[in-house]
Amino acid sequence: MPFNNTLVFLRNQHGMTQEELARKIGVSQAVISMYENGVKIPTIFIGVKIAHVLGVTVEEMVEGNVIA
Repeated sequence: MPFNNTLVFLRNQHGMTQEELARKIGVSQAVISMYENGVKIPTIFIGVKIAHVLGVTVEEMVEGNVIA
């Protein structure tokens, strides 16, 4: 599964809004929207924060290896 779809899936699994995720990692909701729509890809530093908040590894995020 592509990164953007993995992000949407995991965020929804955690019952989190884009705004909540954005606040936890220190970006705007608009940035999360761009990540989820595939317009923008996060830096490795932001990717690590996202993975940590969502309880997965960066590798799982990038490779799309998440359990449904």
